[in-house]
Amino acid sequence: MVFSSHIFLFYFLPVALAVYFGLSRAPQRTRNLALAVSGYIFYGWANPWFVFLMFGTTFVDWLASLVMARDSWKVFARGAGPPLPLPHDARTRRQRAALTISVLSNLTALGFFKYFHFGVDSYNALVSAAGFGAATWHPLLRVVLPLGISFYVFQSLSYVIDVYRGDATAMSSFIDFSCFVSMFPHLVAGPILQFSFLAGQLRQRSLTADKFARGIALFSLGLGKKVLLANPCGHVADAVFGAAHARALDAWYGLLAYTFQIYFDFSGYSDMAIGLGLMLGFIFAKNFDSPYKSASITEFWRRWHISLSTWLRDYLYVPLGGNRDGTARTYRNLMLTMLLGGLWHGASWNFVIWGGIHGGALAAERSARSHSRFAVPRVARVIATFSIVMLSWVFFRSGSLGQAANYLQSLVGAGNPTANDSMATGLIYQPYYLLSLCLCAIIVWVGRQAWDITRDLSWTRSVACVSVFCVAVVALFTQSFNPFIYYIF
Repeated sequence: MVFSSHIFLFYFLPVALAVYFGLSRAPQRTRNLALAVSGYIFYGWANPWFVFLMFGTTFVDWLASLVMARDSWKVFARGAGPPLPLPHDARTRRQRAALTISVLSNLTALGFFKYFHFGVDSYNALVSAAGFGAATWHPLLRVVLPLGISFYVFQSLSYVIDVYRGDATAMSSFIDFSCFVSMFPHLVAGPILQFSFLAGQLRQRSLTADKFARGIALFSLGLGKKVLLANPCGHVADAVFGAAHARALDAWYGLLAYTFQIYFDFSGYSDMAIGLGLMLGFIFAKNFDSPYKSASITEFWRRWHISLSTWLRDYLYVPLGGNRDGTARTYRNLMLTMLLGGLWHGASWNFVIWGGIHGGALAAERSARSHSRFAVPRVARVIATFSIVMLSWVFFRSGSLGQAANYLQSLVGAGNPTANDSMATGLIYQPYYLLSLCLCAIIVWVGRQAWDITRDLSWTRSVACVSVFCVAVVALFTQSFNPFIYYIF
């Protein structure tokens, strides 16, 4: 189920909100239970079997946190109680074992469902290249990727690691923890919320008219981003990337369209998720901050998918050593973090290369800051950063290394487009698509962010937001193309 669907907008969401607000006078845990149940229904809509996978990893992580907390088995026996702080002294063998079991169970589930076929394909390519074609392996069954597994696994892991470090307190209630993991606004595509950010709100939050109004406004603008901007750009990108070879102008046009599509698709989803959270009384953190205005790749990652970059910094880059052990190890840690961040996005060498480009750029920028004596104008740095980001999207969007190589050739005019390729891309210059891309450019570099627009809602802004929602809903009835890019991660 996606947010920009009639089932969600006109059936699931009204029922979920009616049940939730019908329990406004009930204890907080009862409302958390209602949210957890609605989250499981939302998640299991496409494939109910995956509900058992999410429930299993959630239960293991909850038990692990109790084991790591003081008097954990007493709390488990009585089934409730106050939050349990983990002491800051040396960790016991039992605590280390609990952390290991939790991390291994989560990463095993993620690795099997997401990377099994990638591993098999890489193994087959390696043995075939070595001349051992008879040793290739072709499994009879295909492993289906559970929706959003990368997001809820990372979120659940952050809780267990925080409890182990002593940065968070274990939740004695499985209902509260299950609500944290399965809450439908952020379940399948983020933001990846750290437990410490939501812990207090899970125990106590307020439902106010101001929150609800801002939530509706943010959701409306996010829906408009997705339906009115990302979807038209996606049509253009699909037409160009789908061609065997494209003319240079078409290739750049298609790449720009995809650059806008992925931003408005994902930032639109994040706006909708944050808006839904506000409707339910939760305050989520900002996930995008005008990333295409960045003057460096370092700044880009402070503005793009902020929840993921924060997670990678706190749970991967810093544990690897961060910048504490000299320049060479800092560069190594940056590269490893971004390579693994790329692989997190998808089981393909394309994503590894995409992460490597960003990791190399981060290391190069750090080196340049140490040695460069020249000040480059910000406009030039913004253009250079945007160009690097846009070119890296070629690997992110392409289905294979071969397709990425062909597309890069097309960008420099080295492709050999056929008549069929020209026909496939012949419709992308219609006024509707040109206008959509121009509007995207204006919003990206001149317009205000939805986050800022909805902070102070006047009647004019409220009417504008509702109007965007109505236009987007009408457009949904005419569009058959409506995927969320990040749902596959």
